[in-house]
Amino acid sequence: MKYIVLQVILKEKYIGTGSGNLTELENVINAQAEKGYRLHTITTASSGSKGFLGGDRIQATLVFEKL
Repeated sequence: MKYIVLQVILKEKYIGTGSGNLTELENVINAQAEKGYRLHTITTASSGSKGFLGGDRIQATLVFEKL
């Protein structure tokens, strides 16, 4: 088997809750699926707020495998 590890930074919206760039995460997953990989594992780590009214940053690490 072959593996690929990628990281995506998810930025929380300035006001309210939820990620402001989930489509970026979706695009990364779909791009790897088109290459024949499937998502094996995803982990996240929070890096805290960035500046005035800035939302939290979440680092998502994705492991894809090709069968």
